[in-house]
Amino acid sequence: MTPPAEPTAEALRPVAARYAAWWGMSEQEVLVDRDEAAHDIRALQLVLRLERDATVSRHRALELAAAGAALLCLDERSEPGGEWFEPVRQYCVAHIRKVTRRARGAQWEATAALPGLTLSDQGAEDAGCVTEVRVLLPGPASELDKRVSKLQVGGTDLPWDPPPARSGNEPVLRLWVPEQPPMTAGKQMAQTGHAGMIEAALMAADDDATLADWAAAGCPSAVTSATPAEWATLSAALDDPAAAWRTERLLGVRDAGFTEIPAGTVTVIARAPR
Repeated sequence: MTPPAEPTAEALRPVAARYAAWWGMSEQEVLVDRDEAAHDIRALQLVLRLERDATVSRHRALELAAAGAALLCLDERSEPGGEWFEPVRQYCVAHIRKVTRRARGAQWEATAALPGLTLSDQGAEDAGCVTEVRVLLPGPASELDKRVSKLQVGGTDLPWDPPPARSGNEPVLRLWVPEQPPMTAGKQMAQTGHAGMIEAALMAADDDATLADWAAAGCPSAVTSATPAEWATLSAALDDPAAAWRTERLLGVRDAGFTEIPAGTVTVIARAPR
């Protein structure tokens, strides 16, 4: 399935409405806001294929997570009347939690039968390097399919590799991640997944033409590990998130602090295609 020619992103409307409020919360407010009853928790599962002795690109894994999370929400099945609309809508109404897991062999093959999207990226310059990410339809964490719940969350770290070359002829979501605090690749995949979803939600509200072009191109993104100086400049621009989006097409992601890093930490800064 491909995104509709002009995706409405109807299911993503709650994400756009909530964005500025979430960005403006204090650390303590984030801690209070994130609290949910166990039966209310919904999550999107990202599955990274990690075969024994395989060469996997960290850059591509982060980029595929961003693309996959956006594409799933923009898929025609996630449009009103589609079979995925209600699960995606219910997920977006609450917190857009994401969990990265790893799989290989039979475990990877087993998850192929679950509803979602599989993205694969192999650069011409990377002989033998294939990066694959599966983005599964979000649902209640308490009802997680056993084929997914058995997959390990840990062990998803990858070394940084050279960023892949870009053609320059397609609309690209620029993603910057900080050098500090350090995060595993799995953690950062969840964060870039958030960025892809938020970007799609915000663009649907005021630039549906560019959103349609980006979706038609496969929601490509490019990840950069920002230097401290670059990160400080980008962060300063987000002091007023509404203005940053309106004038620079910049958005940010703040983490709820469940794993690895403190609540309220800014994990990704992104610039939407223009």
